[in-house]
Amino acid sequence: MRAPISRKLCTLSSNILSHLQNNAKKNLSSIKISPHYEETHHHFHSDLNLSTLKHNHVPPPDEEEDLSGSDFQLSGILTSSSAEKVDCEGVDDEEKEKRVVEIPLIRDIHHCDLSKKRNESSRERKHKWIFKDTGGERSDRLLKICAKKLGTTTTVDVFGYLGRETGVKEYNGLIKLCIKKVRETNDENVCIEEMNKIYNLLKLMRECGFQIEEQTYRPLFEYIIDMGFVQEFELFYDVIKAGNPSSISRLGYYEMLLWMRVNNEEMIRDICEYITVEESKDTSALRESYLLALCESDRKTQILDVLKNIDITKLKSAKSISNIFQSLGRLLLESEAESLLLDLRACDYGADKISNFIASYAVSIPNLEVEDMVLKIENLHDVLEVLLSSSAYEKLILYCCGMHKVDVALDIVDKMCQAGFELSTHVLQSILQICEEAYDYILVHRICSIIRCHHHYLQLNGDICRCLVHFCVRLKDFERAYKMVNELHELGFKPTTAMYNAIMAGYFREKNISGALRVLKHMQEANVKPDSQTFSYLIGNCETKDDINMYRDEMTKSEIKLTKQIYMALVNAYAACGEFEEAKKVVDDQSTSKSLNEIKSVLVSALASHGRLSEALVIYKEIKKAGHNLEPKAVISLIDAMRYRSGELDRLLLLLMDLSDQNYWVDGCFRVIQYCVQNNHLSTTVDLLKQLKDTFESDETMTEVLFDAAYSLIAGCESTRLQFGLDLLWAIKDELGLVPSRQCLDFLLRACAISGDLNNARLIWREYEVAGFPYNVLSYLRMYQALLASGDHRSADFILKKIPRDDADVCSIILECQKTYGDNVKSGENVKSVEGDKKKKSPKSVGEDKKKKEKKKKKKKKKETGKKENSKV
Repeated sequence: MRAPISRKLCTLSSNILSHLQNNAKKNLSSIKISPHYEETHHHFHSDLNLSTLKHNHVPPPDEEEDLSGSDFQLSGILTSSSAEKVDCEGVDDEEKEKRVVEIPLIRDIHHCDLSKKRNESSRERKHKWIFKDTGGERSDRLLKICAKKLGTTTTVDVFGYLGRETGVKEYNGLIKLCIKKVRETNDENVCIEEMNKIYNLLKLMRECGFQIEEQTYRPLFEYIIDMGFVQEFELFYDVIKAGNPSSISRLGYYEMLLWMRVNNEEMIRDICEYITVEESKDTSALRESYLLALCESDRKTQILDVLKNIDITKLKSAKSISNIFQSLGRLLLESEAESLLLDLRACDYGADKISNFIASYAVSIPNLEVEDMVLKIENLHDVLEVLLSSSAYEKLILYCCGMHKVDVALDIVDKMCQAGFELSTHVLQSILQICEEAYDYILVHRICSIIRCHHHYLQLNGDICRCLVHFCVRLKDFERAYKMVNELHELGFKPTTAMYNAIMAGYFREKNISGALRVLKHMQEANVKPDSQTFSYLIGNCETKDDINMYRDEMTKSEIKLTKQIYMALVNAYAACGEFEEAKKVVDDQSTSKSLNEIKSVLVSALASHGRLSEALVIYKEIKKAGHNLEPKAVISLIDAMRYRSGELDRLLLLLMDLSDQNYWVDGCFRVIQYCVQNNHLSTTVDLLKQLKDTFESDETMTEVLFDAAYSLIAGCESTRLQFGLDLLWAIKDELGLVPSRQCLDFLLRACAISGDLNNARLIWREYEVAGFPYNVLSYLRMYQALLASGDHRSADFILKKIPRDDADVCSIILECQKTYGDNVKSGENVKSVEGDKKKKSPKSVGEDKKKKEKKKKKKKKKETGKKENSKV
């Protein structure tokens, strides 16, 4: 086996230091290894590669301290690198102090027994204040703010001063922030600085007694592998291995990914040889990690070579074998897959596991129809004489759901239950989720049929039952929804408030108030108590203030707590009743609520929607002044309310900047474009369309739809709007470099026809040819209308001949055009011809014409025979 290049821990650090001092503009991965450190750390060489370094020998604490002496030297270099750089550049004292605070010096701490230190640290943390899960979002937000203002390592110290023990979660969050900053920047110095911070954080974790697990180093290695940084990988590899020696096998996975990323064929060859030759129990986990990474690649040759030289039956992890079959399916290696399956069957490998491997292979085959994939799985099971396992069934079902083949998935569910296997709750919920995403609510009938037949093998929960009732409501089959509740009760699942809430929500959507109120009676009969969600529906649909107060009193008697949804419903209900002051009181009463900003946003939306725009803007300014952002729905409501007021463009653009969610931003952007079209703001329209183009650069269909929507506003407008549309057309072509869609041209041609603008109609007519769109019936009709409106009868007659008149609707449109511009038509020939064409379309007229022709023929024959007889006489 070829010996790889030896590992040097401190070599990279010395080069990083020289790199910082000399300010060389080179990539991180281009740093060369110094020969001085090769001699100093000769003991790092190995006969294998990165991951096999000392994996059979973990030094004791004292020996580890000696070996890592240069490690501590590196820590000092890395942590002080920023400060030294500032000194070299001659920055003032204040800037020096700021940079030193951002990356504080980490003092060398002598290592003690790490296991003892971890136990002590764990006991100390239990006596300190730790955020609950409910405060996780606030904790993450606080972490980001502190890291942005103070720096990552300083944040660790600040949390300590506050009595907040810095745990693994906080370290992981800080490392992710550094990685995010590195990925977003093109500045090499910033990149080096952030990598230094990550190195310091990893050492801090190690010194605090935390094990460095994969969730910590995964984002770091993903970035390093993406960039192909070999030496940086070596540096962090050794730090992580020292902090968690048991992670060597998992580190091998990332090492193999790195060598494949940089196409280091020599190292890949060495590792493949190591997988096939080394058979020690101590190295089995490492070899399987290498194999896992290899199977995730498309290196067919190496994969086949390895599989020919290993005994797949000796692999300990079933997951590793499953990954092998996934790779074979992805690479279309059917014969190899069948051969391995036969080997497993011959050695009496578990039948259930073999069934799972078959499913893993089949679902990985690309471009295979779902029905063909199911057939292939069944054939392989027949050949190997094994039955489908429950895990294989579920894998098939989930695959079908992913392909939106819910009908096939339900067929498999039926077969699975018939085979006596239980279907897990997770899989059944996945089926219902896909049905909802695809709006296939009609499948609820088949799902219920399966539940009735195989309810002993199906695990139901509250979410599933609510979803089934919800599907019936979506189909507007409320009677079926009630029956569903009763059927589920008979199957042993008691009705829940959520099920009745789904029915009530459906009635309110249909504006059926009496039906919604009847739900309360059904709940009483079933002994099901309403909850806060029930009252939020009831309050949100109240029409008078008295009704609102009645439900509030009922909530008080029932001891139901007022939730965020209740407060939002109260705000909307009071605003709908015209009680705007009462709506504001609801918000004032929640001045200390955690959801105050969301409730205020609902108030802004309610005021804007009911014509109280000035009051809504006042509250909006208060929210911005407090450092918060308005909820997206409220921003859309403000944009809607301001669209019909002139001189609001600047404020609309500011509101648009408040929308960070892409879906809401696109919605708001289109509404602002509508405002620009209505008020002839051409340059702003072009800028917004440019932003839409950049947003959906990879989705041409979506861009075309949005552009067409903008032109639909121009189609039925006056001539001033037509000129705007023409200017926008040239801007789309010249500035955005896009070809206008057919629908854009159709809209413009229709506008030209309505305004009688013949010159621009001819321009648009030529654009069809330039864009490569053939003329169709619609374009001919619109051009015919434009020609008639402008009085160009000769050209109109020419276009009329090209219009096929085998459709009654087309003929009626032509007639309408001729009637509208009848004063300009010189003769009624065109009208008569069209009328004749239209009459021919009627079945009755066609029959009458045939009869008339037959009568004429008979008369002619009689005349001819009469003439012949007379001539004879």
